[in-house]
Amino acid sequence: MNYLGTRLRELREEQGLLLRQLAAQLEIDTALLSKIERGDRRAQRELVPNISSILKVKEDELIVLWLADKLEDVIENEPLADKALDFIKKETK
Repeated sequence: MNYLGTRLRELREEQGLLLRQLAAQLEIDTALLSKIERGDRRAQRELVPNISSILKVKEDELIVLWLADKLEDVIENEPLADKALDFIKKETK
């Protein structure tokens, strides 16, 4: 799945921004932003606050999606992924 990229595209389109316009505001290449939206590349953590500021969305919302993408990349196809996530939930409370 591509949680952050999908949400970025939704927000960008809702606000009537072209890909190149948002990329220019983020000071990144249009091709990179396109890859992030499609899920071909993952956004760097440092980019998330800038995105939230420009698109006027809570940073926490985007960070949760960014983390979800990272977690899914690591646990994808792991048969014990659910148990590992349950363990983390217990340990971090």
